[in-house]
Amino acid sequence: MDNQPHGPDGAADADGVHQVMAEIAQRSQRLVKDFLERQAANGPPEFDPLNVGGAFMEMTTRMMANPLHVIDANIGLWKDYVALWQHAASRMMGSEPEPIVTPEPGDRRFKDKAWRENEVFDYLKQSYLLTSRWLQCAVKGVKGLDPKDKQKVDFYTRQFVEALSPANFLVTNPEVLRATIESHGENLLNGLRNLLEDLERGKGKLNIKMTDHEAFEVGRNVAAAKGKVVFRNALIELIQFEPSTKAVFQRPLLIMPPWINKYYILDLRPENSFIKWAADQGHTVFVISWVNPDATLAHKTFDDYMLEGPLAALDAIEQATGEAKINAIGYCLGGTLLACALAWMAIKKDDRIQSATFFTTMIDFAEAGELAVFIDETQLESLEKKMSQRGYLNGGEMGATFNMMRGNDLIWSFVVNNYLLGKEPFPFDLLYWNADATRMPAVMHSFYLRKMYHENKLVEPGGIALNGVPLDLRKIATPSYVVSTREDHIAPWKSTYAATGLYKGPVKFVLSASGHIAGIVNPPAAGKYNYWTNDKNPKSADAWLAAAQEHPGSWWPDWQKWVARFAGKWVPARRPGDGKLKPLCDAPGEYVKVRAD
Repeated sequence: MDNQPHGPDGAADADGVHQVMAEIAQRSQRLVKDFLERQAANGPPEFDPLNVGGAFMEMTTRMMANPLHVIDANIGLWKDYVALWQHAASRMMGSEPEPIVTPEPGDRRFKDKAWRENEVFDYLKQSYLLTSRWLQCAVKGVKGLDPKDKQKVDFYTRQFVEALSPANFLVTNPEVLRATIESHGENLLNGLRNLLEDLERGKGKLNIKMTDHEAFEVGRNVAAAKGKVVFRNALIELIQFEPSTKAVFQRPLLIMPPWINKYYILDLRPENSFIKWAADQGHTVFVISWVNPDATLAHKTFDDYMLEGPLAALDAIEQATGEAKINAIGYCLGGTLLACALAWMAIKKDDRIQSATFFTTMIDFAEAGELAVFIDETQLESLEKKMSQRGYLNGGEMGATFNMMRGNDLIWSFVVNNYLLGKEPFPFDLLYWNADATRMPAVMHSFYLRKMYHENKLVEPGGIALNGVPLDLRKIATPSYVVSTREDHIAPWKSTYAATGLYKGPVKFVLSASGHIAGIVNPPAAGKYNYWTNDKNPKSADAWLAAAQEHPGSWWPDWQKWVARFAGKWVPARRPGDGKLKPLCDAPGEYVKVRAD
């Protein structure tokens, strides 16, 4: 750090170290005092709020009932270790045998060359990989577990294994040891400071800093596409963006992002902004910017999000452009809401949405992926109790859940960088957006988790009613373009494929490489990844992929070719304020600037 006092050899001098340690002691004392005061005010912590203990107890019981499985696993581990000892001995004698086990492709924990070149660290790495593989296989091999318990045990075993990686500890990480020796321990002092700052920012809870927050500003270098807020209600600001072509498609394009995050994931920088790219193709782009709710909006329902979200936006767009019919995009939860709105509109004989595009959207939650680990009756009751007290779910709690699903990348890599190496995180717009969390109103979020994730009622005809209208996804005749991503840990692509067998109208399913964000925010100019298409939609997702055609690069141009069929004729470009709605303020508006505590 810049304010760290140095001696003549570049290391921290004795007076500087004493000063830093005094500061650390003072801040630590204050943190402990604040923590104890909060604990006293909140009462004793809830026992097992994640409802993990019972699942592990059941696993242990079944494991003991089948000791042969445990014995086989242990024999396998013993054989692996014999091979590893022989490998290590050969290396010590100057040979270069092939490793017994190697990290998975993309595992960046062991990228330092010492993990390969140094015999001791190579042994540590392989020992860890063998042991973690044994533990996870032993857990997965237990028969007779309830599927929910099995998923929970598998997930938390992985969290345990990731936490114990030798890369996460000072004395077993060669890069950290080297930095400690070279800086005379300055990295550890800086890391302790970083740790205390993260604890202070999180008010006693560890809030890991993943990027340089000072490097970005909403409206300046992220969410910077030019436009105006032309409509506002309690839940949304509707942004109309400036056209970038002299002529535009007749039918406007409405983008509905998830309200779990902020809309500017689609407008991080000009070079990867889907919003800018869509405008460049000739679309009049409107985007819903959701409010970041506080306790005053605790009563807002899922019905309200439909009525005051897409349905209100449709009315506003007609006032702004004179066009009643539009094309719509829904991203993740925004896509789930779009499906609900389309089912509702089908009953009402409302055909204003001419085409619907779904980005990584779940509608059938039977196989909901790892998020289902956090949703059972016990955890829902605990969550609803918290929300009833505050009126909302804190955005940081939702973010922590998503981070756990990619612990090595979004937790432990920063523990090593920030606390062990004592470095500041690199400025990264995507991680700035990831940390810019939003809250969830209590009533709406409880309904969403219970009726969709927990009970999977959306796929049942009449299973969910919004504003008094029972929904049936099978009545949706709107042409749909469903794009999912192959490595999605939030909306597993095989689950999203269910849309092809539910919607009444024609569905084009497209699978992009990469994950929930990178597979969607993939501009053609980047030349990254690939995607698959198939003219037919067989019942099985695996069958679809087996017969699919692979294409290089981004799926964006394929979508543009598809959506142009529903976009109408070309008309003179429309600018915000040309119609009956006058601008309220410049984009990105006010709602997106509200940060959650």
